[in-house]
Amino acid sequence: MKDALFLTIDFGTQSVRVGLFDKKGHQVAIEKEEYQPPYFSKMPNYAEQNVDTYLEYLSKASHRLMKNHKEKIPLIVGTTLSCFRDTAVLLDKEKKPLRPCILWLDQRMAENSKPLPFFSRLAFSLVGMTDTANFNRARCVANWIRENEPDIWKKVDKYVGISTYFIYSLTGNLVDSASALAGHYPIDMKKQRWYKNPMHHLKGQIFGIEEYMLPKLVPSGTMVGKITKDAAIKFGFPEGLPLYMAGSDKSCETLGLGVIDDTNAAVSYGTASTIETTRDSYAVSEPFLPGYPSCVPGYYNMDIQVYRGYWMINWFLNEFGGRKLGPNLEGPSAVDFDKKLPLVSPGSDGLVLQPYWGPPLSRPLAKGAIIGFSDSITQEHFYRAIVEGIGYALREGLEKFERKLHHRIPALRVSGGGSRSDEICQITADIFGKPVTRVQTYESSSLGAAIAGFLAAGEFQNLKEAVSSMVETRETFYPNEEIHEKYNFLYENVYLRLYPRLKSIYREIKNFNFREEKEGIAGKKQ
Repeated sequence: MKDALFLTIDFGTQSVRVGLFDKKGHQVAIEKEEYQPPYFSKMPNYAEQNVDTYLEYLSKASHRLMKNHKEKIPLIVGTTLSCFRDTAVLLDKEKKPLRPCILWLDQRMAENSKPLPFFSRLAFSLVGMTDTANFNRARCVANWIRENEPDIWKKVDKYVGISTYFIYSLTGNLVDSASALAGHYPIDMKKQRWYKNPMHHLKGQIFGIEEYMLPKLVPSGTMVGKITKDAAIKFGFPEGLPLYMAGSDKSCETLGLGVIDDTNAAVSYGTASTIETTRDSYAVSEPFLPGYPSCVPGYYNMDIQVYRGYWMINWFLNEFGGRKLGPNLEGPSAVDFDKKLPLVSPGSDGLVLQPYWGPPLSRPLAKGAIIGFSDSITQEHFYRAIVEGIGYALREGLEKFERKLHHRIPALRVSGGGSRSDEICQITADIFGKPVTRVQTYESSSLGAAIAGFLAAGEFQNLKEAVSSMVETRETFYPNEEIHEKYNFLYENVYLRLYPRLKSIYREIKNFNFREEKEGIAGKKQ
């Protein structure tokens, strides 16, 4: 249909967006609701939210969209949903949540006092993945709940991703795709199915989830149900509207940037910052970190993440940027600091930051680090060092891709909140030494979900046709070679050497923090 529109539902960590897109990629309408608060913390480094709270914010945004654009409703041919990853929902036999969900931002660790079987430990040891396997076990919500909330664990009938719960709330079907379930689940990403008998599978047993608890998996592009009568009343959507399976927010974001092969890479400057590329065959990003199925069938995303990426900007503004001035007073915004980025020399006068405020899977011992302070360092230096540190980490990820693929990736496309800043886009180009391009909308996850939806609904013949019709490139930022050489020096001689030199120290910090957390939990139980 020429005038067809697609309805997109995009759950982010900070807000939910509901939009309408046409087949030219135009954002016909969009409504946004920010969660207040985005999560709550019972203890330091915890992050939880009542899962139905997200649906309440969706209802506000969706009713407003439908009310303000009634004339567009007959043109809507379907809907898709994209969502943040690695956040589990525990359901009882009536499909009701048993407790608040534990977000991907949460840093709690399971003790896992019962070790894996001997031969499993031996297998991980032989391939040098003992720390990574242990880290995965400790970070898995299922293992923590089993240890610390056994009464709740006994009531768990289904252990699902948060996207699965949203799909169920809209259609009544407990179903999801492998693309949406990147994280701590016993899933074979290459084959896009659960490990058979996961509690006894070498990799599957890490997550401690019984097979009967897992939802049905279907490929991206599948029509998984229709908006129910109850959902139509609650959210204002047309009853019977088909819901097509897309995938995770990052996969949709990559598609929305038009990255459909490995001649480009997608940089996402969101709460979690990632670098991704797309292939029509499976490839791992790095050891023990799989490739993820794309939000369109037949494709895979290579993905490396800085877990607390542009989350660090809000952290900086709150802790060091003046936001805690007092009641009714507000410090400078990220936009204010972005404008001051050119006042600090590239390389931040030797202040170098390693952005592991949340450790990556391949470096489970890592912590954040900043070196190079002197009496001339200012707030503006610190802010620029954060931007540069995230850029260094993503460049390291891209170089891992290139070694796996045996070829260079010559250009980048960028999205997310950080991409709104011309200064940050230019710094990115200078760090990578590659051109960096923005597309027509910052809501690239929603755009990607719309592309996936139109394709699934048969409105386009193939992926290339859909992307060429719906993605429009805009500004391109080219690297300054002189500045790129300065960044090369710091990247190669300082940044890349930080983790190897600090690894043993990080291990001792981990041991200290684990003892402190264990004592805190014990005290809380008393």
